Amino acid sequence: MNKREAQNILLKMLEPLIPFYSEKCARLRIGDTRTHYELSSQEMEAFARPLWGLVPLVAGLREEEKQEVKRLIHLISHNKSDESSLGFDCSELDKTTNSYSCHDVPGSGLTQIAQLIFIYQKGITSGTEPESPEYWGICHDFDQKFCEMPAIGFAMLYAPEFFFDPLPENVKLNLTEWLNECNRHNLCACNWQFFQIITNLALKVSGLTYSQENMESGLRMIEDYYAGGGWYNDGNGGDKDYYNPFVMLSFGLIYRDFMKDEDPERCQRFYDRAMKFGKDYRYFFDDNGACFPYGRSMTYRFAQSAFWATCLQTNVEPIPKEEMLSLISKNLHWWLNRPVFDNAGILSIGYGYPNLQMSESYNAPGSPYWGLQAFFYLSLKDEDELWNVTKTPGDLSDSKDIADSLFLPHVPLLLQRGYKDGVCNHVVALVPGKTNHEGHSHNVEKYSKFAYSSRFGFSIARSNMNLQENAPDSTLAFVIDGFVYTKNMTEPDYVIDKEHIEMRWSPVRGINVTTVLIPTETGHTREHIVDVDKTLYDGVLIKACDCGFAIPDKSCFKEESLPHHFIDDKTMKNVESQETSAPSVVIPSYDDLFCTVHSLEGNGREDLLVPEPNTSLIYPKTTIPMCVYDITAGTSHLKTEFIYL
Repeated sequence: MNKREAQNILLKMLEPLIPFYSEKCARLRIGDTRTHYELSSQEMEAFARPLWGLVPLVAGLREEEKQEVKRLIHLISHNKSDESSLGFDCSELDKTTNSYSCHDVPGSGLTQIAQLIFIYQKGITSGTEPESPEYWGICHDFDQKFCEMPAIGFAMLYAPEFFFDPLPENVKLNLTEWLNECNRHNLCACNWQFFQIITNLALKVSGLTYSQENMESGLRMIEDYYAGGGWYNDGNGGDKDYYNPFVMLSFGLIYRDFMKDEDPERCQRFYDRAMKFGKDYRYFFDDNGACFPYGRSMTYRFAQSAFWATCLQTNVEPIPKEEMLSLISKNLHWWLNRPVFDNAGILSIGYGYPNLQMSESYNAPGSPYWGLQAFFYLSLKDEDELWNVTKTPGDLSDSKDIADSLFLPHVPLLLQRGYKDGVCNHVVALVPGKTNHEGHSHNVEKYSKFAYSSRFGFSIARSNMNLQENAPDSTLAFVIDGFVYTKNMTEPDYVIDKEHIEMRWSPVRGINVTTVLIPTETGHTREHIVDVDKTLYDGVLIKACDCGFAIPDKSCFKEESLPHHFIDDKTMKNVESQETSAPSVVIPSYDDLFCTVHSLEGNGREDLLVPEPNTSLIYPKTTIPMCVYDITAGTSHLKTEFIYL
């Protein structure tokens, strides 16, 4: 994917937002669902997050393009002679003319860019003006707006000529005062500390009032979260998940980009950690661009590529640049071939399709635009050597057909990479699970299943009232008197190495399980020793369902709605014979999406569960293969084989 193609994709994501900005442009209203934080913060969040994409888009324009954009902004701002230069009503922006061609950013696309920049100049003005009806307001402890401040800080750091320098002095003072709200209140002791750090960094670089004390305090806390091997915990005792590439590593590189001379020792640590992390993270992606969903905030979708985009932006090379560009391009292609936008072109809450079931209490209508961090690399100038890359790197494991099993001790997890015809088409993470119950919505499903897949994702339970509503893929589920109990918390003394994972856990009082996961060339086996208390469960019929991945139903691939990559071999050959600068996207056909289960010990019977629709993250309707065991009081030995590679 070349620079112009990526610019056009980003513009196609930003342009549909234009009609939904408020009158004074400080808020963006694109949905009616709610979060645990205030509606005003939801709308401010939706306003701020598109900046993660708009800023690098603007920063990477040619000088003559920037001058044309400035000319267009001047025309827009003086469209009404009876209003001030920042008094234009956003509702009067022309939505029907000057639409850009998807192949012509330098032409009418610059009009769209100018409109968006003008919206943000006006929105920052009214949002930070205490007398404005759209004032973002005084903050409070743990305010969601602290998460959105660094997007404005990012604009001040990387494109000040559009988002800071043109602002009148009184607006700059108001902006300074409002951003310093993050220095007057408590922030969550997790990745949020980096939000305060980047906000203060922007104030500092801009020569404005900031808190060196809070900046240092946040940096010390980030240091406390470091766990080795390039990986951070998300807070003391927090999870290791995608907040590492979303924030912990990426924001460290942004800090380094501006502070390597003033704070060289710390910046060197951020650099070294990114170099180590990237060597692990590269294996999370299959050769089609898919990454296995795991943990919370999956609605940020292509933020999976944010780390690579930040590395390119800040000239950090944990793996070759051409490989990072290829990973970003393939990941974006994978996402853009899924129904993640609504009929107005707005990103939805969900993962592979719109799905509120899997969301967290902090997922607002504008939250998914965090994913625009995947476009950070667009800030690179046209002359950068990256845009002259003419070849796509080969497969990471020298084109084999036997699954790899990689042990990443600092996460920790066992990573399986499956191949077909020399192409890695499936990545599976075998994990020990969480050792505590702290966390956000659906914490058990997002962290404590046995396996997470780039092809099948994972499922979210609707309830524990029956198997259909529980959708217990990739776990061992116990059915007692019709109620479902699944693996939740893992005891801290689990063992993981390159050969196996052994863990102890209890789904309910009186039942204790020891589980051993052993990766194989075709999948993995699970061995369970189940101890059932005779006093509590004597005479009670217990079913144990050892479940595989949730396989998509054929109805997910109706001919009239097939993505273009679900095509027959003849069509694929025709496509492959054509000249194209975009990377090839090899998505398996339905028949290749398989997962079979077999009982090896314990006399389990094979069965298929049809769970409630919209429980899977990737497919709206699925079937879960499973082995069902009858358990009685005492000790039972179960062993199940899962084949999916």
